[in-house]
Formats: sequence, C-alpha cells, structure tokens
Amino acid sequence: MKPIPFAFVFQLFLLLLIASVVSNAQSVSQAESSDANQSAQQPAQVPQQTPPANPPASPAPDQSKSQGKDKDKNGQGTTGTATDQSGTSKDRLFFALPNFLTLENAGQVPPLTVGQKFKVVAQGSFDPIQIVWYGALSGISQAENSEPGYGQGAQGYGKRYGAYAADGTIENFFVGAIFPSILHQDPRFFQKPEGSFFSRAGYAVSRIFVTRTDSGNHQFNYSEIVGAALASAISTYSYHPHPPYHADAPYIESDRTLKNTASVWGSQVGYDTITLVVKEFWPDIRRKIKKQH
Repeated sequence: MKPIPFAFVFQLFLLLLIASVVSNAQSVSQAESSDANQSAQQPAQVPQQTPPANPPASPAPDQSKSQGKDKDKNGQGTTGTATDQSGTSKDRLFFALPNFLTLENAGQVPPLTVGQKFKVVAQGSFDPIQIVWYGALSGISQAENSEPGYGQGAQGYGKRYGAYAADGTIENFFVGAIFPSILHQDPRFFQKPEGSFFSRAGYAVSRIFVTRTDSGNHQFNYSEIVGAALASAISTYSYHPHPPYHADAPYIESDRTLKNTASVWGSQVGYDTITLVVKEFWPDIRRKIKKQH
C-alpha cells in the first residue's frame, strides 16, 4: 500500500512533540536535583529533646508486605507499565491503541511461549479500537484518492478498509507471532530506562534491526525485516488493485513487481520505526499528562 502523506506528517509532528516534552522533563528534573542538593548541604537545626524513660515498643514492620509493594506479579518494579502473568503489557498508546508488546523498566522477564505470542498479537490485531483506526486510515486514503483502482463512494471505501485491515493483521502476525515463534525471537519492545532524547531515539530505531532472543541474547531482527517483506509481497501480489484503472483498457500487471514490493516493504518498515520511537517516549508523555491532571 502506498504511504499516506498526512499520516507521515502527523507522525513527524508527534516526534517533535515528544522531543519537546522530554527536553522539558529533563530540564525540570535537573532543576529539582539542583534544589535537592542545595537543601542537603544546609543542615537542619533540630532542638534537642529528652527521650522518655520507657519508650513504647513499636511493632516490627512486616517486611514481606513492604517488599511486596515494590514488586508486581513477575517480580519487577512497579515503576514501569503494568504487566500480567504472561509478561506482556496492559498499556495503550495514547490511552487507545493497543501497546501490549511494549514493556517499561522490565529488566529480565521470562520468554513468551508460542501460544502467548499468538494470543497477544491476536488481542492487539482484533481490538475494537482497530475498527476506528482502520476506518480513519481508509477515509484519509479515499480523500487523497490513493490507489484509484478502488474507486470512490461506499464501495471504494469498503475496499480500502478491507485492504488496511488485512495489511495490518497480516503484518502483525508475521512480525509478532509467526517468525518470532519459528526463530525463537522475542517480539516485545523493551524501552530504555534513561538517557538523552537522541540516545533513546537512536535505541528505538536500532530495535528495527536488533532484537532479543527467547534466551535473552541479541540477534538480527529477522522477524521484523523478513516478516514485513513477506507481508508486503502478499499485499502487492494479491488483493491490491493495479494499473491501468480504466475499464476499457487492457489489464496489465505492471505493479506486481519486485520494485513495487520493495517500496511497500520500505514504507512499512519506516512506519514501524517511527512507531517504535513513539513507544519509547510514550511513558514520558503519559506521566506528564497524569501529573497535569
């Protein structure tokens, strides 16, 4: 499917917004740290008090309870996104889009089984919000008259909607479930806990090419690169229309070429790269929004 200029511009706007939020948060954090250091350098004058002769015995704290407050079900700190027993996230990108394969401050977590990989991808692919998301993308595509072979009106919109839904679902399963299960790779995105904006952005971009294995090692991300390529080939050579689009013209499979498949694959990988950068900084935006409220 051809890239949508409006969606690309919108994603670039999100990146600029994220950069502004992170820079502001870092400056505020540095200011608070400076104030804390100045306060620590000034010793507080506390008047001396005579302790009571027989101080009441205080009950011993329940260490098991206090320690349990700092851990979630997987033994990880609760400062990150909430995870369930399967080691996946319950987070939603911009409080709407499924973000179940993104973990914040996760550290070492157990690998996902084959069943868990397919289950979490299915939950995200068939989430009700996807109906609205694909509907919006189809509306933008029809307004721009991209791939005019679909036509206009309700019929053209329905074809575009089906194509977007099929593209998203096929790509999600190849990248997040099928290839990770075959190659024993971890489809989750582990956010970087600290660093500058450019350091974290570079890390997010690198995750397109580098991923974790189920054993915890690092490996080339065959699931993303090869999975997206195969999904693009299925899209190009099957249900997408091809020129010429005039009813009286002979049908020529001019778009069913390796060059067009590579163009679709490059667009998909580009969108996935921008999405990973957005996922990397989404916790910063979420905390800032909740703090304002």
